[in-house]
Amino acid sequence: MAHQARKRFGQHFLVDEGTIDAIVRSIAPRPDDAMVEIGPGLSALTGPLLRTLQHLTVVEIDRDLAARLRRDYPAERLSVIEGDALKVDFAALGAGLRIVGNLPYNISSPLLFHLMASADRVADQHFMLQREVIDRMVASPSSSDYGRLSVMLQSRYRMDKLFDVAPEAFDPPPRVVSAVVRMVPLPESRPRPKSERAFELVVARAFAQRRKMLRRGLADWAGLIDWEGLGIPATARAEELTVAQFIALSDSLLAAGALPG
Repeated sequence: MAHQARKRFGQHFLVDEGTIDAIVRSIAPRPDDAMVEIGPGLSALTGPLLRTLQHLTVVEIDRDLAARLRRDYPAERLSVIEGDALKVDFAALGAGLRIVGNLPYNISSPLLFHLMASADRVADQHFMLQREVIDRMVASPSSSDYGRLSVMLQSRYRMDKLFDVAPEAFDPPPRVVSAVVRMVPLPESRPRPKSERAFELVVARAFAQRRKMLRRGLADWAGLIDWEGLGIPATARAEELTVAQFIALSDSLLAAGALPG
């Protein structure tokens, strides 16, 4: 029986064979990869991946689709985690994880932030998302797409937008163009804030009023910041700061006792 796409799960099933092939070639699975697929749906990627992989773990929230997956694939080839990807502890699934998926657009940003907590256990991630979201993920400073999502993800990953995917590649077609992104966690030697919590607070506050000059948007802390020493002009707005400058800004506020560690 055909599965009816469920709006509450943001389901749009990938059906275009050319797009499926392009995504699998971009992932380039190897037989012994520790791979996890989020939102396998009707197995558009699951089947092609299992032609190479010895084993695949999938996370599926739709109980009917989870049951179908268990019927269609033997347990020694496919492990099914039935539940919400936002509640899965991906770090507990092993090391060197390769995470892939056609992510539901309605939870894409929260899920990307959730996955950051497991980045130390991840080799790479390949996701299909709304193109608008990926444009924000890979945006450069001083561009209109550059914002909180850009800074937070770029502090942890090297990201490359690979290609666009037209709505017609899905059933039902979404109202937006999609795209595929590759995310590779940055090494341990990357620039890191002294406090991840302080860094998150500063970035969130800075972009909460992105049209304002930063000194006004961060008015509560402005007097504690050595703006000149940090190389931040008096007229600078949040979208003009690099990831490194945000790290330096949060470190300075942490040192001044303005933020929790």
